[in-house]
Amino acid sequence: MSGGRSHSPAMSPSGPPDGGWGWVVVFGAFISIGFAYAFPKGLAIFFKEIQDFFGTSYSEIAWVSSIMLATTYGAGPISSILVNRYGSRPVVMFGGLLCGIGMVSAAFCTSILQLYICVGFITGFGLALNLQPSVIIIGKYFLKRRPIANGLAMAGSPVMLCTLAPLNQFLFDNFGWRGSFLILGAILLNCCVAGALFRPIGAATASGKTQATEEGKAALKEEVTKDAMEMSSATNVPTETKTEEEEGRDCCEKINQYLDFSLFKHRGFLIYLIGNVLMFLGFFAPIVFLAPYAKHIGIDEYSAAFLLSILAIVDMIARPTTGIIANSKWVRPRIQYFFSFSIAFNGTCHLLCPLASGYTGLVVYSIFFGLAFGMVCAMLFETLMDLVGAARFTSAVGLVTIAECCTILLGPPIGGTLIDTFGDYKYMFIKCGAVMVLAGTFLFIMNYYNYRMLAKEEKERKAKEEDPKSVRTENEVRNNWNKETTQDGPELEPLREDQEGLKKEVNGTNEV
Repeated sequence: MSGGRSHSPAMSPSGPPDGGWGWVVVFGAFISIGFAYAFPKGLAIFFKEIQDFFGTSYSEIAWVSSIMLATTYGAGPISSILVNRYGSRPVVMFGGLLCGIGMVSAAFCTSILQLYICVGFITGFGLALNLQPSVIIIGKYFLKRRPIANGLAMAGSPVMLCTLAPLNQFLFDNFGWRGSFLILGAILLNCCVAGALFRPIGAATASGKTQATEEGKAALKEEVTKDAMEMSSATNVPTETKTEEEEGRDCCEKINQYLDFSLFKHRGFLIYLIGNVLMFLGFFAPIVFLAPYAKHIGIDEYSAAFLLSILAIVDMIARPTTGIIANSKWVRPRIQYFFSFSIAFNGTCHLLCPLASGYTGLVVYSIFFGLAFGMVCAMLFETLMDLVGAARFTSAVGLVTIAECCTILLGPPIGGTLIDTFGDYKYMFIKCGAVMVLAGTFLFIMNYYNYRMLAKEEKERKAKEEDPKSVRTENEVRNNWNKETTQDGPELEPLREDQEGLKKEVNGTNEV
């Protein structure tokens, strides 16, 4: 079934508070989300020096960010499962601890392979445990003000990037890359403090109610099974096969409550998935190589790092502005077109980047890149929710991140290979730009097709509803269903059905 029961801490009976301690939670999410998104990009400041230290190629050093980003995205479903099992607070605190351990260990690495493990896998997994729980817990504390809360929390990414870029350059100049990694490991431990702010909401009531229901069902099953064992062997029905079937069904339900694989039959979801997987092949590489490219053409270190700060400042303004535009009555009904345009606009910026011959040109490129990057990020999850709905959104995010992590992993190393092969950065920017323009064009065309099909299906549905015979048949089915389900209360209904089903199996004929 497409919607499994959630075992995450539920909201209080009166609903989300939409304020109060929730704003403290937003502050914690601001920190954890900011580190999760910005940290892999800020590390690019150290790449040229690490490359010279180990004597590696551009493609080899690019794998550090690629592995970290891919692990952060790919471990999203694991993070969701841990949150459903333990709650957001311990998961984020453990993730912050992993981040600190990973960066401190990286300070003592003696090979590029060890950097892949410490920075890429350990720190990347820690960032994954920061990202998903932070998004989830905001949804528990906010309903009416959720767009505002999410906007404030997501602003942590450009703010952190704006701060980390010059900070990393300062740390490198004073302590070297090894000393910088030690200090950054200590800074990442602040994620533990952010996680400590994620106070659970309404967990006790929900868990108590769920436990009582499960215990009631278990007691009824045990009672009826005991009656069956006392009956004669002639009327005794084998229960082992049934138990195995139930266990198999329970296993499928547990999987479905985390990842709804029926989404692969959803036309809009498949269009979104294909377009985004293609887009991420060129999405992160320009950020990773922007500062090294500036240093390559003779720009000093602080000016190169400042390009990332410019990008982050524009990104900071672009995200809420894009959200306001996307929420307008003119854009909202066709938000998928706006998203497609943003991706194509992003790609166009990369195609024009090789025309920037000096620092002024790179500043202009950083401004437009920040604008395009912010537009895409602001609508990345909103467009997915628009397609699949809020009920299936969590599962859709998990499936999308699993698929995206492959192209996220390959994007920067492919760009690095092009730099190594041709000895010039322009081919990397051209590749990223072409891929993103292609992805934006694909999404625009396929979303046009999807909108046409949705309009056609809606027209057919209305025509069916206007048919008197169809309406009468549906009303009869609805009335019969209501009669059956209103005999007992809604909470006792599952127990009644279990009892009747088990007793029917025991007797083989009628009810007891």
